[in-house]
This record gives sequence, structure tokens and C-alpha cells, in this order.
Amino acid sequence: MPTESRLGAGLRLALTTFTTLPVRAGRIDRAVAGTAMGLAPAVGALLGAVLGAVLLLAGTLAPPLVAAGVTVGLGALLTRGLHLDGLADTVDALGSYRRGAAALEIMKKPDVGPFGVVALVVVLLLQTAVLAELAGRAAPAALAALVAATAAGRLGVGLACRRGVPAARPDGLGALVAGTVGPVPLVAGAAAVALLAVPTVPGRPWQGPVAVLAALAVAAGLLRHAVRRLGGITGDVLGATVEIVTTLSYLGLVLSG
Repeated sequence: MPTESRLGAGLRLALTTFTTLPVRAGRIDRAVAGTAMGLAPAVGALLGAVLGAVLLLAGTLAPPLVAAGVTVGLGALLTRGLHLDGLADTVDALGSYRRGAAALEIMKKPDVGPFGVVALVVVLLLQTAVLAELAGRAAPAALAALVAATAAGRLGVGLACRRGVPAARPDGLGALVAGTVGPVPLVAGAAAVALLAVPTVPGRPWQGPVAVLAALAVAAGLLRHAVRRLGGITGDVLGATVEIVTTLSYLGLVLSG
């Protein structure tokens, strides 16, 4: 398949996986899936730009906390809430202290357990509080913060799909994308996200890159734990990674020395 065609198919798959954009699906196989996961940070940056614009606009019409709540809600809407659902299911499975098939069975249940509920509440509260703080910053810095953090969250997916990480099940999204991302897209993505994070904290150009890279490092540790407990990654684990990296990146951007 020509490179351009795989790139186009990968971009379509990335858009349909990480957003609700009504994009026609193209060819879907592991080669295309790898391209899509490599392009995930770019899609995240696009989504972050939209959310940043909404935060700034809403901040001119309503108090910062209200603007932040609207932005967080829109973020969930534009991703169908899939990442939040993955976070809840993953935390429920890991919180059960079960392993392998027993833990995976918990993830498949339609209900949300107490661990998942707490995880959702904490993540949504933290994101709303941080965005309320960002709404009070200069517009370029606030916009850059949402772009960088949202892109970092999707780079976390590439980290989870790197070569050598197995799928927990023989089917599903995890099986399609596990082990499809090589080191070059990861290094390039990390460099790009770090660069995007430079203008996020006025007067402290180092803090943004440190924040997003630290969030990715924490995610790498959590992914190792999930792989040990579950036997590999699943679509839910990918969703959890998005929310965890995004939230930790946000937190790192508002910490003051």
C-alpha cells in the first residue's frame, strides 16, 4: 500500500478513534493502526486548540469555574466519553486486586464500581479546577496549555502501543494497536509535545516540558502495572492513559514554585 494511502487511512482512523468527527473510515489493519497511534498527538493538539478556544470564549461570558466546567464537558462530548469510560473500567479492574481473565471480566461489565466512580470524580474535579486557573492566564499561555496537555494525553496512547507491549485480549482495539508504534514516532511525538509546552507557563519555559514529560513517565509506570495485572493493554487501558496523562500534565502546568 503506498505510504500516502496508509497515512491518509491512519489519519482517518486517528480522527474517528479520538474524536467524534464524522470522518469516513478507510482501510483498518495493524499497519494503519500504527500510523493512527503515531498521529494521535496531532489529533490531540487539534482537539486541545478547540477546547482552548472554547475556554477563552466562555471565560469572557461566565466566571472561570463555569467556563472550565463547560470546557471539560465539551471535551467529554467530543470524545464520546470513551476515555472516561476506559478510566473507570480500568480502575475498577485494578482496584479489584484480581488478575488476568478475572480482572478483564470486571472491565467488560457495563456498570461502574466504587473505584471507578471515585476515579471519575477526582479526574473531572481536578481538570475543572485546573482549567479555571488557566482561564485567568494570558490567552496565549492558556491556549498553549490545553493544546500541550491534550496532545500529551494522546502521546500516552502511543506509549501504551509501543513495540513489546502485548494485548490483553485476542480481539478488540487493544489487539489491533498493541505493539504497533516504533521508537521514532514516540521520540518525535515527545519532542513535539515538549515544544508545544514551552509557552504554557509565562516566565518559566522549562516547566511545561517538564510537566508533560513527568506525566508520561508516571503513565509508563502505571502501564507496566496494568500489563502485569491484565496481561497486556486493552482499549480501556488506552482511555485511562489519555485521562491520566492529560490530568497530570494540567496539574504540572499550574504548580508554582
